Amino acid sequence: MKYMGLDLGTKTLGISISDLTKTIATNYKTLYFDNEDYNSLIEPLKIIIEKENIEKIILGYPKNMNNTIGPRAQITEEFKDKIEKNLNIEVILQDERLTSVISNNVLIEANVSRKKRKKKVDGIAAVIILQSYLDKKGD
Repeated sequence: MKYMGLDLGTKTLGISISDLTKTIATNYKTLYFDNEDYNSLIEPLKIIIEKENIEKIILGYPKNMNNTIGPRAQITEEFKDKIEKNLNIEVILQDERLTSVISNNVLIEANVSRKKRKKKVDGIAAVIILQSYLDKKGD
């Protein structure tokens, strides 16, 4: 069984998956959807969960820097509830502050062009979200 990491945006969902030992997170794919049409993500997620034998989802939680909950975090909480209700799987919220900044910095250091960075940043952010959870959890 593996864990899945998710980075939810307004038009993209970055997905990462752990190895079987739940030690290393790797980029899996990015799903694209119409602006804030989160319902359209349920079926593709179901397919991936079944195919990859996922037992738990780690969803990036975009708290404000002062630790308050803003509109994006509220949308994330609603998406968490939607996944749990429709797919019957545990979803853990993982603080994702600065993951997009870290992702962009990693891609800049790797000399990835600005155009290509935009396409890859969500997947890298999903990896950082999941890896942070795996490192903290230690199971």
